[in-house]
Formats: sequence, structure tokens, C-alpha cells
Amino acid sequence: MSEFRTATTRRGKKELQKRAPKLIESGKKTLVLHGTKTSSVLNAVLTQIYHLKKESAVKYSRKNDKINPFEAGGETSLEFFSQKTDCSLFLYGSHSKKRPNNLVIGRTYDHHVYDLVEVGIENFRPMESFVYDKKLAPKEGSKPFMAFIGEGFESIIGLKHLKEVLLDLFRGEVVENLNLAGVDHAYVCTALSSTKVFFTHCALRLKKSGTVVPKMELVEVGPSMDMVIRRHRPPNESVRKEAMRSSKDKPKKKEKNVKKDPLQGKIGNVYIPDQKIGEMALPNKSKGVKRERREARQNHGSDEHASKKKKEEDS
Repeated sequence: MSEFRTATTRRGKKELQKRAPKLIESGKKTLVLHGTKTSSVLNAVLTQIYHLKKESAVKYSRKNDKINPFEAGGETSLEFFSQKTDCSLFLYGSHSKKRPNNLVIGRTYDHHVYDLVEVGIENFRPMESFVYDKKLAPKEGSKPFMAFIGEGFESIIGLKHLKEVLLDLFRGEVVENLNLAGVDHAYVCTALSSTKVFFTHCALRLKKSGTVVPKMELVEVGPSMDMVIRRHRPPNESVRKEAMRSSKDKPKKKEKNVKKDPLQGKIGNVYIPDQKIGEMALPNKSKGVKRERREARQNHGSDEHASKKKKEEDS
């Protein structure tokens, strides 16, 4: 029975806060796991996907015999590893007579299994089998293009679910601005049937076209494989609504002294405090004070002279 302990230090609380679910998510990490029995093909698939996502992936090479994602209680170890490594995506490979070269791609929410897609790997070609100019090799950490060819990705539930999972797996961190000069590779997924998808990885080659927009060519650099959908489990509707919450759904704080009118729109009340002009210290203007005194003295003298002259006339 696993024991859960709460953080007691400030550093531990900050680390738990980083791992908590967020309205605006950061980049997702991927956990790569092996089952009790795997094949050489499946080992190569897991290794090469790990290299494609090396900057944001964690790979365990030890075999795990207690992981059964589609069975009740079989996801306990998987959720433990997800919480330990802080990974919200996972790849689990297993091989059996009933399901050869079996790959389970899944997502977690709050370190609990969110949804699952199980595919069988066929016609796998590793990177080493492709011949191309090594200068075209994609750079580590660059953003990729994602291309989904076929109407089935919009109409068939299984293909639509696989599209969502592959987008989360390979697109990396979501950014608002992107320099197109730094986009050097693309993942191309083609729907061959209602249950079969051809997946390949290509480098982008830019050539002169006589215009400002260059001509773009795809050069296959691998790996490539056929993915046959076997089982898939969509998320629970209540969990889906909770996981799909965005910052727009967050309740806004009430604005003080602001009203909304249907005709005048937004109206605000501005409160200006008492200026207390009588208590303000006036600047020292000695020249002005002297001039005022001189003018007052002159006016006072002219008044006295006028009053004396008036008395003399009266007398």
C-alpha cells in the first residue's frame, strides 16, 4: 500500500504547486515504459520515439509486469510512475501472441489515466534505413509541422481519437509566435483505412521558386510505420470537462466602482480625495511679497493725502 505524505517545507510546497493541474499548461513530458515481454521491433519503436522527444521524455528500460492500462486496477503502477516523473503522456509497449508489437499511447490528468489508444505496429522502418543528406537532419528541440491526410480523421471516432493523442505526443510546447525558418521537420499521418494509419517523419527542404515564398519539399528521414488501431478508451465526460477548462472559464473578479449600461457601455466612478488647499505650504516669494507691501503702502499714502486735502477744503 503506497503512502502519501504532504510537503512540510517551503521548497516542497512550491514543487507540488508546479506539478498541480493548471489552467494554462506548460510543455508535456512523455514517459516510455516496457512491458513484461517486448519484441525487437517494439524496442526500436520506443527507442526512436524517445530520441525524437529526448528533450521532454523519460525512458525506463526495466520490464514492468503489473501494468495493464485497459484493466481495472492495472493502471496503479502506471499512475505511480507518472506522478514520480511528472509526465502527462506515456507510451507502453508489450508483445504477446494475441497482440504482437502492441503499443499503448495514453494521457493522464492529475496523474490519473485520462484516455488510451492501443495500436499494433507493422512495416516498421528505423531511421538508419533511410538515405539522405545529413545536413537536412532535424535539429533537437525544433517545432514540427503536423499533417493529417484523410477524411477519416474528422469522421471516424477511432482515427479522430488517435489524431488527438498524436498531436499531444509530438507537437511539443504550445507557442503563440513561431519563426518559420526554424521549422525543419514534419510528421505526416495518412489514413489508409478506418483502422490503419501510415506514420512517417520527414525533413523540410527549401528550394528557390522565383518568388518570395520558397518551394518546399519533404525528405523522408524516418522512422516510419503502420499503426493499426486495436482498442481505444475515450475519457469520461465529467473528467473531460474538467481537463478542458481554459482561463476564459475562470470566474472574473468583480471590478469596483464600475457599472455597465446597455446604451453608454462601461461606466466608471472616479473618486478624488479632498485636496486640502488651505493646509498646503506656499512657496517663499519674497519679491512678490515686497511688491505687494510697497503697493499697499502707496495706496495707503494716497488715501491719507486725499483725506487731508478733503479736510482742508471743508475748513
